[in-house]
Amino acid sequence: MKKFNIRKVLDGLTAASSSSSPFSASAQPGTPRENDVVQETLQTEHFLLCKTVRHGFPYQPSSMAFDPVQKILAIGTQTGALRLFGRAGVECYCQHESGAAIIQLQFLINEGALVSALADDSIHLWNLRQKIPAILHSLKFNRERITYCHLPFQSKWLYIGTERGNIHIVNVESFTLSGYVIMWNKAIELSTKTHPGPVVHISDNPMDEGKLLIGFECGVVVLWDLKSKKADCRYNYDEAIHSVAWHHEGKQFVCSHSDGTLTTWNIRAPAKPAQIMTPHGKQPKDGKKPEPCKPILKVEYKTTRAGDPFMVLSGGLSYDTVGRRACLTVMHGKSTAVLEMDFPIVDFLTLCETPYPNDFQEPYAVVVLLEKDLVVIDLGQIGYPIFESPYPLSIHESPVTCVEYFADCPSELIPALYSVGTRQKRQGYSKKEWPISGGNWGQGTQSYPEIIITGHADGTIKFWDASALMLQVLYKLKTAKVFERARSKEEKPSTDIVDEDPFAIQTLSWCPESRMLCVAGVSAHVIIYRFSKQEITTEVVQLLEVRMQCEFSEVDSPDPGGEQTPTLPSSGASSSPQESEPPTQQSTGSNSSDGARDNIPCLQVRSSPLKQSPGYQVELVIQLVWVSGEPPQQITSLSVNSSYGLVVLGNGNGLAVVDYLQKTLLLNMGMSELYSPSDPYQRQPRSPRKTRQPSGALCDSSDGANPSEERCKSPNSGSTSPCNSDDERKQRFIEKVKLKSRRFSKTVANDFAKMSRKLSSPGEQKPDQDAKDNSFTRSRSSSVTSIDRESGEAISAFYFCESFPRKADVLVSPCLLVGTTQGSVMMVALSLPPGDQRLQQPVGIASCGTLVSLKGGILTMSLLDAAGALLAPSYETWYDPNASDEEKEKSRRRRPASPPSSQEGQDTQLAVLCSEKQAKVVALPSQTRIYKHNITEVSFVLRADVVQMAGTNCIACFCANGHIMTLSLPSLRPLLDVNYLPLTDMRIARTFCFSNLGQALYLTSPTEIQRITYSQETCDNLQEMLSELFTPVETPEAPNRGFFKGLFGGGAQSLDREDLFGETTAGKASRSLAQHIPGPGSMEGMKGAASGVVGDLARARIALDERGQKLGELEERTAAMMASAESFSKHAHNTMVKYKDKKWYQL
Repeated sequence: MKKFNIRKVLDGLTAASSSSSPFSASAQPGTPRENDVVQETLQTEHFLLCKTVRHGFPYQPSSMAFDPVQKILAIGTQTGALRLFGRAGVECYCQHESGAAIIQLQFLINEGALVSALADDSIHLWNLRQKIPAILHSLKFNRERITYCHLPFQSKWLYIGTERGNIHIVNVESFTLSGYVIMWNKAIELSTKTHPGPVVHISDNPMDEGKLLIGFECGVVVLWDLKSKKADCRYNYDEAIHSVAWHHEGKQFVCSHSDGTLTTWNIRAPAKPAQIMTPHGKQPKDGKKPEPCKPILKVEYKTTRAGDPFMVLSGGLSYDTVGRRACLTVMHGKSTAVLEMDFPIVDFLTLCETPYPNDFQEPYAVVVLLEKDLVVIDLGQIGYPIFESPYPLSIHESPVTCVEYFADCPSELIPALYSVGTRQKRQGYSKKEWPISGGNWGQGTQSYPEIIITGHADGTIKFWDASALMLQVLYKLKTAKVFERARSKEEKPSTDIVDEDPFAIQTLSWCPESRMLCVAGVSAHVIIYRFSKQEITTEVVQLLEVRMQCEFSEVDSPDPGGEQTPTLPSSGASSSPQESEPPTQQSTGSNSSDGARDNIPCLQVRSSPLKQSPGYQVELVIQLVWVSGEPPQQITSLSVNSSYGLVVLGNGNGLAVVDYLQKTLLLNMGMSELYSPSDPYQRQPRSPRKTRQPSGALCDSSDGANPSEERCKSPNSGSTSPCNSDDERKQRFIEKVKLKSRRFSKTVANDFAKMSRKLSSPGEQKPDQDAKDNSFTRSRSSSVTSIDRESGEAISAFYFCESFPRKADVLVSPCLLVGTTQGSVMMVALSLPPGDQRLQQPVGIASCGTLVSLKGGILTMSLLDAAGALLAPSYETWYDPNASDEEKEKSRRRRPASPPSSQEGQDTQLAVLCSEKQAKVVALPSQTRIYKHNITEVSFVLRADVVQMAGTNCIACFCANGHIMTLSLPSLRPLLDVNYLPLTDMRIARTFCFSNLGQALYLTSPTEIQRITYSQETCDNLQEMLSELFTPVETPEAPNRGFFKGLFGGGAQSLDREDLFGETTAGKASRSLAQHIPGPGSMEGMKGAASGVVGDLARARIALDERGQKLGELEERTAAMMASAESFSKHAHNTMVKYKDKKWYQL
């Protein structure tokens, strides 16, 4: 094992510590020391950053294509993204560099290739035979705009229609233009005086490849003879055309029009349509035309061998159906089914048994691409049920408000969540297997469990299995079931402030080992859940109300308190022990007509019995209440510890510690009370807000069991100060304790205030927590005054640990590290009663003052032992709370305690602290800073986590300027610094999170999760872990022409397109028309793309291909030289024969 050598970087001198400390740092951090105890193994070569996989529904979809042989679905988006889907777990993401919208996709069926047409008038050929698809060729049109593309089955010639009405032909093998062009003025009648408009449809006759059907926007359809280069027939209709579909026999086609009509044409009768119908139009009795309807945007005509054909169309509804959702219409024989969709239809495709257009199509499903969903309809069952989607496309079912990522979880977690989640599945799906079933899974070696938790705006929480680069929903928890819902706007209380999403998830804390879940919502509520496999009915939901109020004094310093050291308080500093029914006792808040609301929670907990299914079940609800007409502030930090039975929550007012075992409030402490009286780091807050109470009480807390005197005790001194001089208010509080009524209201909580403020003024280090801004973006100009910034300190981080609360301590004890938005880290000591008395005696709590101060708000805290190993918070292993007492005792055991205590004068722990600007490592119990690193000067860190990596630990950081960095522990050496992703919106800032083993993720759009890795090992194995899109499959046999059709020429007519469109016949196209661009997936691009073991193989293959090409070229040159030599020999021989018998004077 190699000792670490700290790079010589300018990050200041470390503080001197006692000579007896093993972590003493009398030299600069850059100087290597031979007696270092901690040996670091992480090096720069362990880190490499790359994207792995993207999950979720494609954001803003625009087009779709399907390969009926490979059974792969492709979806293009308005931002140039390309998503490919196969069987469950097979998905791929690609991106066009230009970012232009994808207007159309065309598979080279069973060839492992795809053509994409973009809104910037470029077409691209994608190679899908490699795990990470790449562009082989691109063609950029300069003078014409692309409107429609068509690639016939088993053809290499791509038809491209343009806005000018012309059709160009591209060879997809070489991506070169043919000289054959169909000009619009030759296609339409010469007598036509107006331009026919853009080309909206191109297709060849299923039975005659030499006949091309061209649809113009104005309503003209032309049947073009490719060989004779002239129009055979022209079909005219007064209404604009949106789409055209052939009957498989090639004798009829159907057009959909802008007035909601469908016209059916016989190709030999161009004078008038054979049939005109309006599927959703009201038929007048007097024989007149039906009333016009909305445009039919697309129609598909599919035949069956043993029944009536299917006609599937989108749009065409009557104009009087205002407000009706988008519909897909399926017409089969005499029946018409109208299927309502939840979102507008972008495109749809009918899946058929055969890829051949000249055979009975035998449709079996319809894939409907909606703006925010993908639906597959089973055409083979009565009622047209939908298939159950195996893809994780429901991430955005409700907008995501928070994300947490847990890699390397306990192995039994995923089966436990899956078992309770299977009971939540909907019924009524099709019984058939998912029809999009192409591709193969990757052969990855990563086997550790990974779980992603997403919190949503409607109060739901989803648990996802994210193992092996896949994503599958495991379990869904609805937190809103705990509260009453207002049925209508009239029933909403006068205290209502937020109209939408009062149950939105703000933050969450989850202990995977004990399965305890703690959730904070935007309405200043916290819900504590336990996991159980048994169903129960809760008669009364346990409720605890907390009054968090921090008053600001106008004096420059707090009341003198002397040099006394805070002692661990007894019951005087905590709430009184649990009485008969403390959780069910509710406040009687005041809500007077003048608008002053007091002691009123923001939501009303349901009063009726709550049936709780197996899974997460409510243990306790904590609600912050209104204080003197002001709504409670948003909860900025939350943590739960199952070993201690405690939940701690913090906001701009201070922190509250709740004992969820006894259902009591232990501590409610204001921000200024966290600092000890003689604390050098103390910031005396000032506020422009008016003082509502005398300055004698800085914090006011309550729960259902506390008498008013208990509320007034300072947690540090234990002394009693007058809470309020108003006797009437004191009387009202006593009445609140006696009465058991529930009053409720709603409040606005700000998900993005902190990040929005920092984006608006990145240089600020003192955020304003009172900002109210519920959007992703905000003006970059800051209007926050200096006094607002000074008074805006809030709790930003918590960390439960077993450490040394004070410098003189030699024994470890339960502690709580508290970090604030102004960079202070405080230590709070916890005194837990012995095991048997835990449920009877209160937990003692005392603030021990500031441990250290950093620049910027605290983001993460952790603890290492003397060897540099992570000291994780203690936990209680999971047991079923509804099981029998014997089973509880068998499974209920506490994790072994921390390492032994330190010797006199010895430091045995390292506290790792990271803020928005810097990181520090502090030795404990001496509280000596031994390492410091300034992470950024010009930006600020958005997310930081202490993670496990390659058997050891490091700090991973994501900055607002897009840099991702890692620092070694404990020396804080920079190991990785990559400019990965500029912060383009608040969604990335709010959802970015790191996890163990080099994994990270963020929400790249409202509907998609992007996963990345910063591990070199994962990057090297990525090719093996990714799924394969292309699998070798034999193309089905072509339909049998039959004896008589072969004899009399009634079958499909083939066309030698090479002879017709090739350069020898058609000539070369104009060079100025389009520019050919070799793609990165070509031979040159693949050289740089190959990496790792698979890359070596790819390089070897490329080298062999190049060698073969060179050998082929050499052989051709040799043959040419031989031919030249032979020709020269013939000429020489002829010359010799000619002059052989002649004399010199005859020459």
